[in-house]
Amino acid sequence: MEKFTQVKELIASLEGDADKFYNKGNSAAGTRVRKGMQDLKNLAQAIRLEVQEAKNKEEK
Repeated sequence: MEKFTQVKELIASLEGDADKFYNKGNSAAGTRVRKGMQDLKNLAQAIRLEVQEAKNKEEK
């Protein structure tokens, strides 16, 4: 559950930069959003693997 909380915190931390990029045209904020999205992707993958591993343990 800790990683899921990290996902929520990461999205919340990117909200300001997303606003700056989409509404104000700040390209540096866009770079930060892209980096954050990559971090989000990696974190989501880690969660997927963790869930799959837990499911496989239950089935055995």
